[in-house]
Amino acid sequence: MRAGHFAGLVFSILMAVSYCAAQAAPKVSASISAQRQKAISLEKQGSLPEAEQAWRAIVKSDSRNAEALAHVGLLAARRENYKDAVSFDRKALTLNPGLAGLRMNLGLALFKGGQPKEAIKEFTRVLNQPHTSPGDAFRLRTLIGMAHYGQGEYSDAIPFLKEAAAADPRNLELRLVLAHSCMAAKQNQCVLDTYKEILSIDPESAEAYILAGEAMDAMGNSTGAIEQFRLAIKANPRQPHAHFGLGYLLWTQKAYDEASKEFQAELALDPDHTQSLLYLGDIDDKAGRFTDARPLLEKAEKGDPSLALAHLDLGIVLTDAGQLDDAVRELKEAARLDPGDVDPHWRLARIYRSRGDTKAAGEELAKTEQLKKAEHEDLYRKMANGSAHPPPAQAPTAQFPPDAPADK
Repeated sequence: MRAGHFAGLVFSILMAVSYCAAQAAPKVSASISAQRQKAISLEKQGSLPEAEQAWRAIVKSDSRNAEALAHVGLLAARRENYKDAVSFDRKALTLNPGLAGLRMNLGLALFKGGQPKEAIKEFTRVLNQPHTSPGDAFRLRTLIGMAHYGQGEYSDAIPFLKEAAAADPRNLELRLVLAHSCMAAKQNQCVLDTYKEILSIDPESAEAYILAGEAMDAMGNSTGAIEQFRLAIKANPRQPHAHFGLGYLLWTQKAYDEASKEFQAELALDPDHTQSLLYLGDIDDKAGRFTDARPLLEKAEKGDPSLALAHLDLGIVLTDAGQLDDAVRELKEAARLDPGDVDPHWRLARIYRSRGDTKAAGEELAKTEQLKKAEHEDLYRKMANGSAHPPPAQAPTAQFPPDAPADK
């Protein structure tokens, strides 16, 4: 998801949830009582380092003073020392589990300190308390949803984010986080429902159009997806990834000329956009413009060495240039990264045959036949609605097809 919205929403929620600690005076000695009043006064004046020292002095004198422990935890959290905050809050909870605001403080310290699972436990306990206010309940649901999201538990995040969104009908950032959660959980209808809510708040939300386009593409509606990406670009021509998204959809439809323009537009915004470099290079490669394709593909491969298509296309470019050792290296890497792709094996077989290495050529051809057999069986299963009896595969042949496969 876009980090800006997530971070912005986290910040706004955390700003709205105040750390707090009980002020009820425990029965203590006169000297500790005086020290307590001094610590509280320093806190009210904003002299937080001095206040923390005063509370720590109480803890040193009375290690079982839950209020002082809670205040030390509170002030440690405010200076972003979450490890200390969690430690002191836990000690205070052990001594006085009913201390007002303490469990919320612990949950916030855990959340901000990078322990989302533990934070969820504490937030859930507070949420389930009978006297939790509606405002705190909204913030807690949002925090629980975001904590789940931060762990990649998208399906778990969605119910909490939906409840929070329902409680705040005009919260745009919350709906964007929800839409991204739905997208990550592959709940495409949830994305489209949230998209409509986003547009009711901001009719020019380019990001909402992109999310809807991604969902429609996942649902097999390519025409609708392309239209949504066009609307995103119309709303904001400089929206990151919008031109690439449209270009990619056009590439899948083999509308290469139009796709090239979109990839170029994305690169005008971000010259290092790896995917745009890759697919623009692929289009040049398909058209036989190998000189144009090579620098684009090399830059894409450098940006992300895991791109099988970059290695495959570079293998084709290098074969054309007569750099067969380099081509073999690239094609082998393409085959390793995408074991189900026939093309690199087919092209390796041609190179080996040109070198007179019939054994290696035969091995690569056998792999192409095995992959074709697997494709054939998969297609049959789909057509037969999952039949358990695919047709017998054809025996592998040792013949070379006259031309390269039509599509890489």
